[in-house]
Amino acid sequence: MIRLRRPATAAALTLAAVATAVLGLAGPASAHVTINPQEGTQGGYGRFAFRVPNESDTASTVKVEVNLPANAPVGSVSTMPVPGWTVAVEKRKVDPPIEVHGSQLTEAVSKLTFTAAQGGGVKPGEFQEFPVSMGPLPQVDTMVFKVLQTYSDGNVSRWIEEPTPGAEEPENPAPVLRLAAAASASPSANAPAVATAGDDDDDDDSGAGTALGVAGLVAGLAGLVLGGLAFARTRREPTAKS
Repeated sequence: MIRLRRPATAAALTLAAVATAVLGLAGPASAHVTINPQEGTQGGYGRFAFRVPNESDTASTVKVEVNLPANAPVGSVSTMPVPGWTVAVEKRKVDPPIEVHGSQLTEAVSKLTFTAAQGGGVKPGEFQEFPVSMGPLPQVDTMVFKVLQTYSDGNVSRWIEEPTPGAEEPENPAPVLRLAAAASASPSANAPAVATAGDDDDDDDSGAGTALGVAGLVAGLAGLVLGGLAFARTRREPTAKS
């Protein structure tokens, strides 16, 4: 017997079409520029990487411009060489100056521009990371880095929208670095050391007292042994007859 397959219902076809559309839109929307890791410590140093995925199916990413936040200057910013890319560093004046290792700096890095070599870049379906070292990190809760991503066909993706607390992620979000306050030293940190010193003294006194007690016990036992021997000797000696 030959069984005929039932034709797909209209509802099933509609559902498949909707799922395909949703999945097709979800991929590119989530492939935005990010900073990794996304957390740091105020006043500290850190190594971070700007991760740039390519969203185009036909063009390569050939330039990435990273703008550092003007309201949160960083005293020291250094880049790691990326094969096939060059980097240009722009600075701006800052007032008041930034203190770094006891020195007052009047300039801070404002922009990093990574440019691919001729014929190179981030190909479709690939991503590239651009590592940087920064510090001391400013005393702010967040740092927002606005990034421009230029393609070989001239199109530019502008990752510049700042997130709003409690709201959905914007369509073109900027990379955000969250900064936590540095842990402060506890004022009672030396208390255990003082207590330990006192305990050591008590242990010394206790040890001396224990030694004296043992010596006294030994002396007492020796006296009992000698007394017992003397008593035993007395019983063995014959009693003198009158």
